[in-house]
Amino acid sequence: MRLRSTVLLFAALSLLAALPAQAEWAAMARLQRQGALVSAMAVDLGTGRVIEQLNPDRRLTPASLTKLATAAQVLQEWPPNEQFQTRLLSAQPIRAGVLRGDLILAGAGDPSLDDRSLWELAAEARGAGLHAVTGALLVDPLPFGTMACGNHDRCAALLRSDNAYNAPLSAVGVDFGTWCVRVVPTSPWHDARVGGCGVTHLPIAVIGHIRTVARGARQTFWVERRTQNGEDTLAVGGDVPMGDGQRVYRAMSDPARGTGLLLREALREIGVRVAGPVVVRFAQAPPAAHLLARVDGLLVREQLWRMLQYSNNYIADVLTLDMGAVTQPHETLASASRMLSGFVARTEYGDPPAVGPPPIYSGSGLTTGNRLSANDLVRLLMYEYHDTRRFAAFYAGLVTPHDAPFVFLRQGNAAWLDRVALKTGTLDNPRSVCGIAGYLRKRNGGWIAFAAIVNGGPRWRHVPLYQAIGAERTDIESLARRY
Repeated sequence: MRLRSTVLLFAALSLLAALPAQAEWAAMARLQRQGALVSAMAVDLGTGRVIEQLNPDRRLTPASLTKLATAAQVLQEWPPNEQFQTRLLSAQPIRAGVLRGDLILAGAGDPSLDDRSLWELAAEARGAGLHAVTGALLVDPLPFGTMACGNHDRCAALLRSDNAYNAPLSAVGVDFGTWCVRVVPTSPWHDARVGGCGVTHLPIAVIGHIRTVARGARQTFWVERRTQNGEDTLAVGGDVPMGDGQRVYRAMSDPARGTGLLLREALREIGVRVAGPVVVRFAQAPPAAHLLARVDGLLVREQLWRMLQYSNNYIADVLTLDMGAVTQPHETLASASRMLSGFVARTEYGDPPAVGPPPIYSGSGLTTGNRLSANDLVRLLMYEYHDTRRFAAFYAGLVTPHDAPFVFLRQGNAAWLDRVALKTGTLDNPRSVCGIAGYLRKRNGGWIAFAAIVNGGPRWRHVPLYQAIGAERTDIESLARRY
């Protein structure tokens, strides 16, 4: 009996010795047992050693984690201080303040074009002596042409929109392809003023009224952009309490035309009359065209900072189309995004994926058909870390949880809040997605690259955000305690 007990004890101790000291991605593994689909990996960047992994090659929907690939590819294409230049041109010279012909707005695919940019163009043209244009305002949305809407949200936005994120893509699109609407209370029981943010008068019709109510009363106002026969209108209603004016953004149905309308209104308000209509065309300006005004967009590094910090889909997808147009214009966002798939597959650090390039159909991740694994993302992070020329601009776009714009990240211990820099990706339809990827600073000054993705599965379609991010955070905190 004593011999048998000794043998059993020896066997148990041998089994414990054979097990890992700590379960890998333990919190993520618990979600997997409940029915979630997960992929996770962490690599020591000093040695290249895999520290922990859980289904590292399983490709899942990454949502906005795709933007890490977009940022990395952009920095391969352009230096961090590159700028996109939007110009105002004319085929004929100005004579006695009059341009007898058309005014041309030549785009450059600048995602950061805003209402201030339009005013700069208008003021510079006015300063060049322009007072009147006898022709039309031609808008040339190059370097890429008309884009198919590509996904359900953007296709639906061609007819109506009550938000900003689903704006169609264009090489000329002001304020991320949206109408910026300012609602200003007047006095109780009177109509509020509804106008533009960059212009006094919106160049499209406003249908309905927003009523001003007493300070502290319930706010119920709404704004919806509707389109019929190619013409945008704004339908409004509800109440706005007394107080400061408020801004809302609504996707344009045609950002190139909307930008032209806003520029023509800015020109009118500054004293330049354009007699003809706004016409969108897809043609290069004449080689001998006269430059009347130009405006430079934000530096590429600033564009990427905005894209990553605020997960801006418009910036990501326009930059993807810009990159595609370097070799040849693409007719769809999906075809332009193939280069992102190839780029991720070619990154030279870590173990290459067992299968081919990951499917990527948009640079933003708004397309649910995108698929990336934790291994894909960690290899990308390793590649950027070792690219000394570009790493600073890439890393600057990541967010430290302590300073994150999203409340769900600003929880956790000190290591999570201060030693981590990451990008998130979340979706809720048709299944939930919650992913994080980035870098963990070790106590000795070294670095760890990590990625963790949670998708809803057949048995658990919608994993609550707090559970998914909680599991990911718990496992990263566990890594931080060990390193």
